[in-house]
Amino acid sequence: MINFVDNSNEKSYIMKKSILTLFAVTALSLTACNEKKSVDTNETTETTETSKTSVEYKVDTENSQIEWAGGKIAGGGHTGTIALEQGVIVVENNQITIGKFVIDMNTIASTDLTDETRKADLEAHLKGTAEGKEDDFFNVTEFPTATFEIDSIKEDSTIVGNLTMKGKTNAIEFPATITVTDNEVTISSAEFDIDRTKWGVNFNSGSVFEDLAKESIIKDNITVKISVKATR
Repeated sequence: MINFVDNSNEKSYIMKKSILTLFAVTALSLTACNEKKSVDTNETTETTETSKTSVEYKVDTENSQIEWAGGKIAGGGHTGTIALEQGVIVVENNQITIGKFVIDMNTIASTDLTDETRKADLEAHLKGTAEGKEDDFFNVTEFPTATFEIDSIKEDSTIVGNLTMKGKTNAIEFPATITVTDNEVTISSAEFDIDRTKWGVNFNSGSVFEDLAKESIIKDNITVKISVKATR
């Protein structure tokens, strides 16, 4: 999916295989506007070609994070975080050309609950580690990671790419604040929404299940905010 351009077909093939091995599969990215945006989800996109002059930046997982929020139609909800497992960003002429991020779904954590029992119960339900609730949400036993692959960056800094969760891939795009220096790349977003049902996360969705009581319906949209730091 990622082509590495060189002066000969043989070198191109070797380079392509090399860069693919550097990308472990996931994440995500991101919006610069202060207002929450809904993410466009379409067919998957083709990955941008890169060249031998590209520079790779490795994601600093200790200083990168995904924040999430979800709630019920009738009100109330939860907030939390997910960690990145690894990732690589490729830069050429001070511009991001491609990137790939692996999201560790086992790190889903609640940040709004202080009661340890309630917090543990919610996290187990979201991860699917609670007995009988394996596929309600993210089923981390079967799908321990998610991935986001950057395809391209538009002139207005909108990031275009493919998000894969629970074995399903959809194209998304959203504005981002991007900073590139000789030693570091940062990507940060305001809040934006993704429709969880497009990735088969259907628990108590009013658009998937009929005749649900209003107080039981959980919103299809998950609000996401992302901070990524990568170093050369």
